[in-house]
Amino acid sequence: MTRSTARRTADLKVRLSVPFSMAILAATALVPSRAVAQPQPPDEPVVVTSGEGVVQAVPDRAWVSLTAESRAGNPREAQRRNAEAMTPVQEKVRAAGVPADAIRTIVYDLQQEWDFVNNRRVPRGYVARHTIEVRIDDIDRVGELLEVAVGAGATAVGAVRFDVRDRAKVEREALRLAVADARTKADAAAAGVGRTVERVLRIEEHGVPRPPVPLVVAAREALQADAPPIVAGQLERRAQVTLTAVLK
Repeated sequence: MTRSTARRTADLKVRLSVPFSMAILAATALVPSRAVAQPQPPDEPVVVTSGEGVVQAVPDRAWVSLTAESRAGNPREAQRRNAEAMTPVQEKVRAAGVPADAIRTIVYDLQQEWDFVNNRRVPRGYVARHTIEVRIDDIDRVGELLEVAVGAGATAVGAVRFDVRDRAKVEREALRLAVADARTKADAAAAGVGRTVERVLRIEEHGVPRPPVPLVVAAREALQADAPPIVAGQLERRAQVTLTAVLK
């Protein structure tokens, strides 16, 4: 290609590119920019309230833990003695009317024990512990069954706790009361500013820690005389929610 031919070709490219670029700019100017912020509708007025529901229920079921503890110079003998101690406990409890499916083992432990003599650890023997949990469907008999278990050989009782059979029903009622409480507060807040609740936007449930479980730990001698006066009292179930409502 000669120098003059190359110059003519370059001039042609320049003449063609300039109108093409102008066309692109013109077309771009006709398209509305998406980056331009559109006006946002105003936020809906809302009110946020909290509510709590409390339900008192009379317990109709109880659980109690029974333990048999045995010691011996070797592990096999400790286990054998423990079986001899726990077997009559379970038999007596079943004979008192507790069904077999209401009794279950929750802890079985076998450990070596030590003494310290002249700053040295000296083996003393082995201890075996077997703990069962017993469900009692007649809470008026809790004290009676504790006395039966201790008389049969249980060395300790503990973790006496009470509950209701239909716990879900009680918890649902507490939740319903919590929501009703929050809605009443929302209506009152709306009325205070001359508005009303148009609709509920959101309801959030919050976990409520359960009250501590009462523990009853008794030595064998303390229960041998008479059945302990176990009192169930009442159980309390709480629910807490946060309600968000739109006003009008």
